[in-house]
Amino acid sequence: MHGRILVPRVADRNVYLPKRAIVQNIVEQNELVRTLHIAFEDEIYNKDFVYQSGQFMMLSMPHCGEAPISFSSSPSRPGSFSLSVRKVGKLTNAVFDLRPGDMVGVRGPYGKPFPMDDLTGCNLIFTAGGIGMAPLRSVIEFCIDNRENYGDITVLYGCKSPGDFCFREELQSWDKAGLIKIHFTVDEACEEWNGCVGLVTSLLDRLEIQDDRTKALVCGPGVMIRFVFERFIAMGLPKSEIITTLERHMKCGVGICGNCHYEEKMICTDGPVFIGSELSNLETL
Repeated sequence: MHGRILVPRVADRNVYLPKRAIVQNIVEQNELVRTLHIAFEDEIYNKDFVYQSGQFMMLSMPHCGEAPISFSSSPSRPGSFSLSVRKVGKLTNAVFDLRPGDMVGVRGPYGKPFPMDDLTGCNLIFTAGGIGMAPLRSVIEFCIDNRENYGDITVLYGCKSPGDFCFREELQSWDKAGLIKIHFTVDEACEEWNGCVGLVTSLLDRLEIQDDRTKALVCGPGVMIRFVFERFIAMGLPKSEIITTLERHMKCGVGICGNCHYEEKMICTDGPVFIGSELSNLETL
């Protein structure tokens, strides 16, 4: 199913009509991020639902509007999906009041996914900042479920403080099992932190690009993405081997409203996943 964009599973006559879905479980990642594990109310629809890593759903609640949320779960684990939500506005504040068993609206999937076929057989370096780990987690989990298809998997993850990490225990468990190699860093040290201190780009000092089978996947704030790109390029990795996923404020999710315009592209339809060679001006990220 990889390498192609799936047609959104939406109502025949109204592209804006969400489907009802049940919140099965909620995991608190930190004070500002929670992960919702969701399944569609319609069991047949839920069974047939498919998506790809890097795509997103439009999540909605009555009287609160809707927002685009990337999948943080892997399509290799069907039956439900996960959306990790950061508390930043009216809708996301309402999400923090949800309890298991509550209903939400979701429509999608939308957007261009990560080119998973192109990652097969490669050494992968994931670089994340803050909640940017959420869409990358979808890819990492897929790679773990198909571990024999990939080379070395290295994860570099930076946050402002130790309390800002998402999926920290899970990432550490994968590292302990020898499935990945994880490196954490924080911008500011505190008494309980004995790890690396510095920007996530400082973790790249530990790495070498050893062969032409290496690909980098990056997600985080725009300025972080830009500096990570520049550092990888300086290390000898071409822009064509660096993949990122971008964020803009989206309203329709299907390229109609033009709200997520970026240069000559629409993030919701031309992205949100982009190969580095598709981005002509990193300064605008």
